[in-house]
Amino acid sequence: MKTKTILELLTISAGIYHFAKDTQLLERISTLSDKGKDGLNELVSETMLNEEGNEMEFVDKILFKTAQLKKEFEAKVEELVVTFYEKVNIAHTDQIKALTTQLEQSNKDIALLEARMNKLETKQ
Repeated sequence: MKTKTILELLTISAGIYHFAKDTQLLERISTLSDKGKDGLNELVSETMLNEEGNEMEFVDKILFKTAQLKKEFEAKVEELVVTFYEKVNIAHTDQIKALTTQLEQSNKDIALLEARMNKLETKQ
């Protein structure tokens, strides 16, 4: 096969790949848009009462739902951060201090053992 033909095939396949990706993206956006419309329609048709027992206005419903979503989002982010820290196994400051103390103690023990060895060697 000629180099020109191979380059043309690669260019065509790359173009087809990008068109397919764009199509998938557009389908995903369309799906999310439909879900958003359905969610808004459900929110508008849903009867919500405030503390006084009166039906909430549309803007109040949106504010209420936004506050709920914010709480859910914060909880989810917190859960993901905890999972991330567990996976990465990031050492905390307390663990680092404990390891530093343990290292210092080990160094002292090693120095003591060396002193004992030197003393035994001088006796022989």
